[in-house]
Amino acid sequence: MSLIDPRSTAVIRSVDAEVIGGPPSTGRMLLDSSATGGALSTMRITLGAGADGAVPHTHTTASEMFYVLDGRAQVLAGDEVITLEQGDVAVVPPHVAHAFAAAPGAEADLLIVITPGVERFEYFRLLARLKTGEATLEELLASQDRFDNHFIDSPAWAKARS
Repeated sequence: MSLIDPRSTAVIRSVDAEVIGGPPSTGRMLLDSSATGGALSTMRITLGAGADGAVPHTHTTASEMFYVLDGRAQVLAGDEVITLEQGDVAVVPPHVAHAFAAAPGAEADLLIVITPGVERFEYFRLLARLKTGEATLEELLASQDRFDNHFIDSPAWAKARS
């Protein structure tokens, strides 16, 4: 893995960011790992009131940071469900179960950073195709190693989201 070349800066203009999904959940793909020399991948996720974000999963190599730009979010961290308010941040290390959603009755606008970077944008495109029926659950499950996104069951998350 190489870090960002100190002679160049990774920049994405808001108008140039690819937008996926639609209400109640929209993602703005900001910078993927290839744009940052492997340093990080980052997205902005906007969730409608109580909307689910990501289901419980782990990463084997990356930490994931959640920064609440606005609203309130629930974040699974291991067996604990944490409610984050505007301005709060949480970082979940590799191998720790995590998930996120807007808190019940609240919207959430999140900046998510994965470091070191993993090429993730194609993963989110796959999720969008799954939602429209253009991809299958089998394709998603087969992609877990490729995108370092390994799905798990979490009784704590299921209870918090019921």
